[in-house]
Amino acid sequence: MSGPSTGGSGSDGGTAADARNRRLWTVVIFLTMACTGAVMQVRGAVLPTLEGYFTVPEWQLGLVAPAGTVGYLLVILAVGSSAGRVDARRFIAGGAFLTAGALLAMGLSPSFPVFLAALVVQGAAVGVFRALDRPLLSHFYPSQRGRVYNRYDATWAIGAALGPLAVVLALRAGSWRLVYGAVGVAVLALAVAFRSLRSPAVESNEEPLTRSDLAELVRRPEVLALLAALFFVTGVEGGLFTWLPYYAQAELPAGWAELTLTVMLAAYVPGRFVCGALTDRLGPLTLLLGVLGLLVPAFAFTFFLADGLAVLGGVVAIGLLISGVFPTMMAYATDAVPEHSGPVNALASAVSSVSVGGVPAVMGVVVGGADAATAMRLLVAPLVAALGVIALARVAQSRRDARAASGSAAFDD
Repeated sequence: MSGPSTGGSGSDGGTAADARNRRLWTVVIFLTMACTGAVMQVRGAVLPTLEGYFTVPEWQLGLVAPAGTVGYLLVILAVGSSAGRVDARRFIAGGAFLTAGALLAMGLSPSFPVFLAALVVQGAAVGVFRALDRPLLSHFYPSQRGRVYNRYDATWAIGAALGPLAVVLALRAGSWRLVYGAVGVAVLALAVAFRSLRSPAVESNEEPLTRSDLAELVRRPEVLALLAALFFVTGVEGGLFTWLPYYAQAELPAGWAELTLTVMLAAYVPGRFVCGALTDRLGPLTLLLGVLGLLVPAFAFTFFLADGLAVLGGVVAIGLLISGVFPTMMAYATDAVPEHSGPVNALASAVSSVSVGGVPAVMGVVVGGADAATAMRLLVAPLVAALGVIALARVAQSRRDARAASGSAAFDD
């Protein structure tokens, strides 16, 4: 990833200017991440309105999720694997400009096919940004990845919680198009901000990745643990994002079901800030063992035992706990291979996208054959599997640390 190293600034003035530039980059990255969270949740909240506005059947509405994912997957893998060779400033600014244009096109779409085409472009453009923003933060703050990653993802949660509310306000103001116009203008302003910033100075550098390096990277135990754990946990998140309001309609009093997803996403914000504060003290794997060890019984209580408003309390607990898993696992794996943070980010994002899209589809089959309660209860299984992955990773890490310590002692002797 291009950018001057802070070690070569040569003066206190240059160091101070580099630090200020990094802070500005961090702020703009965080704000853009909030916009991407809003866009993701707007997409689901606006579907019922699009169905009536464009007069399209439900099967066509089902194309919205894959349309937003296919371009994103391809681009984040291509750009992320090349993170050590690209100009981060130029690519991030270009991705933000293209995202803004696609959002404005979605808001102006005269037909549903045009809306879908713009959505494909928007997903691909976000992929450019997301392929480079987290790796850039990794090199900005190499000794604080857990804290910074959790805060970064907390801004996504803030945007995601506000997205459905923005749809409600836009509809009350007269048209669903207003929400895409507003977010598009916001991202356009952020794109201009990216373009105006100097290329960032980083405290560590991204190394180009060869094909043999990629194979070795995927075989690393930390990366294997990351991909396995995220496959299970992000699949559960995808199921909750899609089916929680539907499930809540049968469990909560009238008017409360629509709030469940917003309440859960709002709980992500303090959950990620707390995990960010604790990860440096406890270590990522110890923290994750505790989080998942609490999440499994919280999930079981919510969907096996609770009824009425107790379900809403369980949803808050789930949001607080599950929120920290993704960023903390990302920090754990990136700490093991900081020179390849771009490919790690790309692989994790690809696996998560497949799981977020695939699990809700499987749940849909279960809902059709049984009911939403059965589908939600089945999500306990991947959570238990994720807990098992983290436990194995913790044992393996302890053994590696013990071998390293014994080897160091033998060398000293």
